[in-house]
Amino acid sequence: MKAYLIDELSPSDMEQITDFLKKNAIRSNLDHIFWIQIPDYLLSDTQLLHRNCRPHVFAAELGTNWLKMEFFVRSLKKMQCTCPGYCNTKQTNYIISFVHTMITRLGIST
Repeated sequence: MKAYLIDELSPSDMEQITDFLKKNAIRSNLDHIFWIQIPDYLLSDTQLLHRNCRPHVFAAELGTNWLKMEFFVRSLKKMQCTCPGYCNTKQTNYIISFVHTMITRLGIST
């Protein structure tokens, strides 16, 4: 899996990140996984056509001292479809920007 990893985070950093994601992302059934919605204007042509598959999201996974954002866009409604796939350049840039903005807002040093 292609992903963006931020590691060597302190326990207090991880607590802040967790709280931020609880307020700004979709919780999964697993405590350490969150879904972040990709804005419609960044969806691929196929994803745009698949309105019944929305929302299209990427995963944020939290470890003990790390945060991983997957560069894979998936549907929360349908597992078997043609619309999930690896991020295009604009989606990748959005994910990186999302992480950097979150870290800056929280005052986390990396």
